[in-house]
Amino acid sequence: MSRTRWIVLSGIVAAAGLAVPGVILVAGKPGTIALAQQESTPPAAQAAPGEGEDAARKKKKGRRGDGILVRVDKVRNEPLVQTMPVVGRLVAVRAGVVASRIDAPVEEMKADIGDHVKKGEVLARLVNDRIRWDREQKAAELAAASAAVNTAKSRLALAEQELNRYQELETSAAFPKAAYEDKRLEVARLRTEIVQAQANVERARATLRLAESELTYTRITAPYDGTVTRRHTEIGAFVKEGEPVYTMISDADLEIEAAVPARRIEALSPGDKVGFEFEGGPKFQAEVRAVIPEEDSRTRTRTVRFRPIFNSRPETTAANQSVIVNVPIGKPREVISVHKDALVTSRGVPTVFVVEDGRATARQIRIGEGLGGRFEVIEGLAAGEVVVVRGNERLNDGARVRINGAVSQ
Repeated sequence: MSRTRWIVLSGIVAAAGLAVPGVILVAGKPGTIALAQQESTPPAAQAAPGEGEDAARKKKKGRRGDGILVRVDKVRNEPLVQTMPVVGRLVAVRAGVVASRIDAPVEEMKADIGDHVKKGEVLARLVNDRIRWDREQKAAELAAASAAVNTAKSRLALAEQELNRYQELETSAAFPKAAYEDKRLEVARLRTEIVQAQANVERARATLRLAESELTYTRITAPYDGTVTRRHTEIGAFVKEGEPVYTMISDADLEIEAAVPARRIEALSPGDKVGFEFEGGPKFQAEVRAVIPEEDSRTRTRTVRFRPIFNSRPETTAANQSVIVNVPIGKPREVISVHKDALVTSRGVPTVFVVEDGRATARQIRIGEGLGGRFEVIEGLAAGEVVVVRGNERLNDGARVRINGAVSQ
């Protein structure tokens, strides 16, 4: 197909006999000559017979891709737990005084306030001269008792040997009956002495163990892993049995203690998970360990112990540090939720674009509680429907779309 372009030339140009290729002289107004110039249009740009401009635009759009590229997400069912904040505090599972177990002067103080110690590590030493020599004496007494047992056994063996010789003469006329009876009684007495000597050995062994225990008590050791928070005495001081030497706290083993309103206790059971956070800090989860069956009559609260779950515990945590525990108001309920990025505003009403058969349909919904990065849907959506979460700002109702990426489950 060709197109004609009209060019108007003055009569003077025409009279000069100017020849222009592809130009046809056409009669025009007096004094002018109209020239028609033919131009060829490339066949690829021509519309097919019966097609208008709309068809050409559709072809051009088809070359760019069929529909707007979007990312989608599924509407889903999930539990909703309404919570209320309760102020709690971190408490040490183990904390208290490390006391002396004997009466003795302090020889050495090895730990200082703030030191982290391991279970069994020596914190202090007491003077042990008297106890050490007492232990040596008890060891000697045990050796003497053991020797007495051996002596009694030797005497018994000799007496039994003589008794056997008398028994061999029992049928003889020279049988010394009186000597036989005396030897038999002697054997019985020696057997009793061996039993008594063995009892003395056990008594001496127990006494030695007590002395050895007292000797170990001169080393005051850490009963668990923790941190020293106080020193109660110094080198040279005399401490009595039961007097404090150090105070320790097991800062590696902490729990959360919170006073929960009694009317909210029914929503907490051992093993349940709750959220908690430090003031202005990160959020974590905790597990209910125990609900104390005792109510404060003034505040109408009950003490609940939570075991915190730390993937990476903050280094600044300390006993008695305040935390906010999100205690559930009631039992969880199932709700329908939608991703927060799916929401757009249409005339002040929350709206989402639902994808069906490659088209995005605008739908107004009612939303409720927030669920992290999602919202509860009160009305307007069903679980399993697919909504647009990226690219929805460019959509119109009924627009064709192409999904980019997998649908979230």
